[in-house]
Amino acid sequence: MINRLLSFLDASPVNFLAVKNIADMLEAGGFRRLDPCQPLGAVKAGDRFFVTKNDSSIYAFRIGSQPLAEAGFHMICAHSDSPTFRIKPNAEMLCEGGLVKLNTEVYGGPIMSTWFDRPLTLAGRVIVRSQDVMRPDTMLLHIKRPLLQISNLAIHFNRQVNDGVKLSRQKDVLPLLGQITSQLEAGNLLLNVILEELGKQRPVSREDILDFDLYLADTASACTFGVHNEFISSGRLDDLSMCFAGLEAILAAADSDTTQVLGIFDNEETGSQTKQGAGSPFLSYMLRRIALAQSGTEEAYYQAVERAFMISADNAHAWHPNYPEKYDPTNHPMLGGGPVIKFNAAQKYASDAASAAVFAGICAKAGVPCQRFVNHSDVAGGSTLGNILASSIPLRGVDMGNAILAMHSCRETGSVRDHEYCVKVFTEFYNM
Repeated sequence: MINRLLSFLDASPVNFLAVKNIADMLEAGGFRRLDPCQPLGAVKAGDRFFVTKNDSSIYAFRIGSQPLAEAGFHMICAHSDSPTFRIKPNAEMLCEGGLVKLNTEVYGGPIMSTWFDRPLTLAGRVIVRSQDVMRPDTMLLHIKRPLLQISNLAIHFNRQVNDGVKLSRQKDVLPLLGQITSQLEAGNLLLNVILEELGKQRPVSREDILDFDLYLADTASACTFGVHNEFISSGRLDDLSMCFAGLEAILAAADSDTTQVLGIFDNEETGSQTKQGAGSPFLSYMLRRIALAQSGTEEAYYQAVERAFMISADNAHAWHPNYPEKYDPTNHPMLGGGPVIKFNAAQKYASDAASAAVFAGICAKAGVPCQRFVNHSDVAGGSTLGNILASSIPLRGVDMGNAILAMHSCRETGSVRDHEYCVKVFTEFYNM
């Protein structure tokens, strides 16, 4: 099981590729891809289908044996994006000696120092000219070799570097792309790389490239470590590990009375307020369309929402042995201790006592331990998509995740055992 996760992480350096890989696995598992531009058509028990939005979010449905209005739906939600650096337009910056660096913009909240002095690459999507100006083609790009690096300043020029350094997002984190060898390369180095990579898929001319969404990604492979190989080391555990656990669960689950939903949103790291984020009405539209197709009335949707339960799956903070003072004294989850229910008095999480009790009961039924997380009262915490989604679809639900270390680092640490626990709990949930 863990090797499947590691392979998925390596093949999914950005949101677009994660969604493409999830779609491929859903199709291999018998789910049909539907075009949301087209009528949904008849919906019957046992139907399995999925839709995508913006190539970066994906929503899968397995229709239950009972109509939505009577049985509701069981939903697992996660997000496909992770903190990184986005390549800006007109990105090449020619420096002395022919060195070329790329102009970048910070995406989300990365621990920027962890991106220094490691081989990086580019991944994302390139928009290519087609016959229909309103619907250009999209080509995915993943350069599978070390291509860039953000280099540190030598300690000899910054003797205080180990005392803490304030980094400039515009100056200090620009990656080195290469060194031009002829005038013809000036201003074209990045485009040449893109053209060469896309040419492996099909011929593309320079004039065909209209725009791109490209991001930096670590080239080091995901792996396990520890005396017993009990830990996972990888970028993007937050939140691709939850995406993959939900995917494995919906593929492994049996047909049930209740409709099963897997929602993988984008842009959680920047607030979710996009057409493909948890703040979008897109998922509610799809659920309404399913309810209407089954019953002919929108009333069925509102009844289904009242009978539904949502698991918002986004990773939690594991107790760090070097910084115990940062954690709540009685609610600090451990690596390997099982899924973590997250609470916040300011309602940054969807969990309350009632929904937490339901999730703990599912864990018990699956034979899996669970833990609880609350922020240290003097340490501000983050939020996630659960409460954002619940503000547009008033779902009963819980925020949870697996405990990880170094959240938002270029490389995070999780637990093999926790991933196995999570898949087991998610599968039990879908089967209920």
